[in-house]
Amino acid sequence: MTTPKGERRRTAIVAAAARLALDDGPAAVTHRRVADAASVPLAATTYYFSSRDDLLAEAGARIVSGWALTAERVVADLGPGLADDLIRALLPRRVGNVRGHYEHLVAAGRIPALARAYRDGRRRLEDAVGQILAAHGSSLDPGLVIAVVDGAVVSALSEDRPVKAEVRQMLELALG
Repeated sequence: MTTPKGERRRTAIVAAAARLALDDGPAAVTHRRVADAASVPLAATTYYFSSRDDLLAEAGARIVSGWALTAERVVADLGPGLADDLIRALLPRRVGNVRGHYEHLVAAGRIPALARAYRDGRRRLEDAVGQILAAHGSSLDPGLVIAVVDGAVVSALSEDRPVKAEVRQMLELALG
């Protein structure tokens, strides 16, 4: 049984690991860096997480839950335009975070625990995107829409073009 103080400490550790993973990539998530970022003793990270993979899995679950929550908030506050709602649901709010977000996603595939956490949590994101599509009268597959957004972002980033404009253009083509 965990005490309230212990639960707060564990939550701070997971939050710090998630921030490090998103800001600097999964390779940056070490017990030492997480302890520093969470302002806890190094022993605390190893007490709550016996391995780096356990820590990364928890961080990944937190990250994907945040993505899904963002999309679910869009479902609760739909706007008049489908492309705009999908952009709000699927892209990080701050444009500067887009590159880090996608670099992190690609790197996550190299770490089985992190990839598993994303795979397990993706259903919530797809469900929310499906609700957005249905509310706007579209029957497109949510996975396809997410793939279009992901592809548009990677193309824009790799060719140094404005991300939102590229995503909007590709979404409008896909949505018909």
